[in-house]
Amino acid sequence: MAGSQNGSSEGFKIPQIKYTKLFINGEFVDAASGKVFQTRDPRTGDVIANIAEGDKEDVDLAVKAAREAFDHGPWPRMSGYARGRILYKFADLIEQHIEELAALDGVDAGKLFEFGKEVDIPTAVRMLRYYASAADKIHGETLKLNGEYQGYTLKEPIGVVGAIIPWNFPSLIFFLKVSPALAAGCTVVVKPAEQTPLSALFYASLAKEAGIPDGVLNVITGFGLMAGAALASHMDVDDITFTGSPEVGRKIMAASASSNLKTVSLELGGKSPVIIFDDADVDMAVDLARAAIFFNKGEVCIAGSRVYVQEGIYDEFVKKSIEAAKSWVVGDPFDPVVNMGPQIDKVQFERVLKYIEYGKNEGATLLTGGKPCGDKGYYIEPTIFANVKEDMKIAQDEIFGPVMSLMKFKTIEEAIERANSTKYGLAAGIVTKDLNIANRVSRSIRAGTIWINCYFAVDPDAPFGGYKMSGFGRDQGMNALEKYLQVKSVITPIYNSPWL
Repeated sequence: MAGSQNGSSEGFKIPQIKYTKLFINGEFVDAASGKVFQTRDPRTGDVIANIAEGDKEDVDLAVKAAREAFDHGPWPRMSGYARGRILYKFADLIEQHIEELAALDGVDAGKLFEFGKEVDIPTAVRMLRYYASAADKIHGETLKLNGEYQGYTLKEPIGVVGAIIPWNFPSLIFFLKVSPALAAGCTVVVKPAEQTPLSALFYASLAKEAGIPDGVLNVITGFGLMAGAALASHMDVDDITFTGSPEVGRKIMAASASSNLKTVSLELGGKSPVIIFDDADVDMAVDLARAAIFFNKGEVCIAGSRVYVQEGIYDEFVKKSIEAAKSWVVGDPFDPVVNMGPQIDKVQFERVLKYIEYGKNEGATLLTGGKPCGDKGYYIEPTIFANVKEDMKIAQDEIFGPVMSLMKFKTIEEAIERANSTKYGLAAGIVTKDLNIANRVSRSIRAGTIWINCYFAVDPDAPFGGYKMSGFGRDQGMNALEKYLQVKSVITPIYNSPWL
C-alpha cells in the first residue's frame, strides 16, 4: 500500500522491563499460584516479558491491604492538602520517566512513541495534577432546615475502589481512574488489561517512591475472567470503575448486584458519528475525519467511525479521503514518520479483518485499504467503505480498528436521525461554518461529548462519558471526583429547641 511501511526503526531497543510482579501493600510479589503469562510486542508478536498472573487469591490480598489502608491508615485521614502534595510529587516522578513510559506503552500496545512522549504521558501527568489540586477543595454544604435544627453535609471517600482499565490507552486511563479516587481519599486496586501491564506496574513503583502509603495503590495483573471478575464481585470493594466493552460491563453490574451492591461507573465504547455539512472546508473536513478514525489505529472508544457527508460535497470528499488514507503511513510506532502502528494483538487484528469481510459481503463498497500490511506483526491498512447502510455490521458494531464507514445525507433532519441510529452515545463531531446548524445538531445528538470543527479535544476539566449503551457515570472534571465520595448529612438541634 502506498504510504505504508512495516519494520523496526533503526537503533530502537526495548526498554529494560523492571517490574513484572504484582504490586500489593507496597511490595512487588509473585502471584500466589506462581503462574505467569506472556505480554507480547504487537509489532512482531514476540514475547516481551513474563508477567505474574494474579487470580482470586491475589485479589483478596490486594483488597485486604486496601481495606486496611482505608479503615486504619493515614491516607483518608490526611488533609486534602497533604494528599495533594504527595500526588504532585507522584506527577513529578512520572515526568522524569516520560520517555521510558512512552516506550513501554509503545512496545506493549503498539502506540506511537513520539505521540506518547508529547501527548499521552504528559496528559496523564496533567490529569494527576488536576486532581492533586482538587484534593483540598472537597466541600460540603450548610443546610437550612425546617424547625429548630441546623445541618450540614460531609463529603467522605467512598472506600476501596476497583479500577479495571483497557489496553488502548494504558497510561491515560490508569490516571483517569486512579487520580480522582486517590484525591478523594480512597484506596485503589487496579486491574490493567492483560495485553498492557507494563506501564501500570511502573506507575505503582513511582507511587511508592512519591510517598503514597502502602496499601493505598495496588496493581493486580492477570486476566479478566479471573482477576477482573474477582475484583468486581468482591464484598470488600465499595466501588468499581470500568472502561471496556458492553458485554463485560453487564457482567460487572451483575457481579455488583450479586455481591454487596457496590457502586459502578461504566464507559463502554461508542460508534461515534462525524457529520460534515456542505459549507465545510473540504480539506479540513478530510483531515479531521481521517484523524477521527485512524488515530491510534482506530483503537479509540470515541473514534469517529461513521462519517456522514452532505451530498453537495460528497464526491469531492470521497476523492480526497481516499488520497488522505493512502498517505497515512503504517509501520513501526517507534519510527517518527509513522502515523499508525499495529493493532494490539492477534485477536484484535483478526477481529478487524473479519469486519472488513462483513462490509464486503453486506454490499458496502471498499474504496481503499482492507488488507494486512507487512510480513509480521498486526498491521492493517487504513480502510474506507462507501455506500454503507445503517443496518450493516460495520455501521452498528464497534470495530475498534481503522475502518471508516462513509455515508451520504441530504438534510439536517436526516443527518440527526441517522447519527442517532446507534445503541451507543459516547461522542460526535460536527463540521460546519454555520453556528445555527452547529447549535441545533449538537443539542440533538444523544452523546456525552460533541466536538464542533475539531475532534479528540479532551481536557481533565471536561466531563467524559456516554449516553445509552456507552455507559453511565463521568470521568474527568469535578464530576469524576464526586463518584468517589459519599455524602453524609449531619443534623443537630439549635439551642433552646423544645426537644432539648
